[in-house]
Amino acid sequence: MRVFGIDPGSLRTGYGCIDSDGSCHRLVVCGAIATRGCETFADRLVAIHRELVALIAVHAPAVVAVENLFHAANVRSALKLGHARGVALLAAAGQGVPIAEYTPAEIKRAVVGYGRAEKHQVQEMVRLLLGLPAVPEPNDAADALAVAICHVHMSVPAEVAAARAATAKGPASRALTSWRNYRPPGDPR
Repeated sequence: MRVFGIDPGSLRTGYGCIDSDGSCHRLVVCGAIATRGCETFADRLVAIHRELVALIAVHAPAVVAVENLFHAANVRSALKLGHARGVALLAAAGQGVPIAEYTPAEIKRAVVGYGRAEKHQVQEMVRLLLGLPAVPEPNDAADALAVAICHVHMSVPAEVAAARAATAKGPASRALTSWRNYRPPGDPR
């Protein structure tokens, strides 16, 4: 399954596309659409929409997963983020691609195993799950990949998840299932 994840923002919108069979994930592309602060807000939204439409068309995902708005520092920030989310939803819907939305807590729980995980923990798990040598840059791209991974983990049928858990053996199989089991290289624990 090919999943395209979006982490919306009015100045920088992260995107990440993965291929997954439900247990193994492979990076297809990731990055961020950066807009200039000197542009009008409407022009920034047009640029985000145009880029997302082109990326979705090129990579032809089965589904687009978008981070859902949950709160912002102030009303003005929430409104701008809401507009950017709307543009992302429109880009996917306009291409006829199904859309899934996840809250930040759902994303953290699906990727790290803990809904209140910190940003660096999520980014490190993204790196581990995709087998990358470094955390994807910029941070918005790593966040968008986390949204895509969340969708895969949330859409795995219960019987597949149960079978996977039953066949898992030893600490190596637990290493990628929860941040709590992660140990940096060289850690003797």
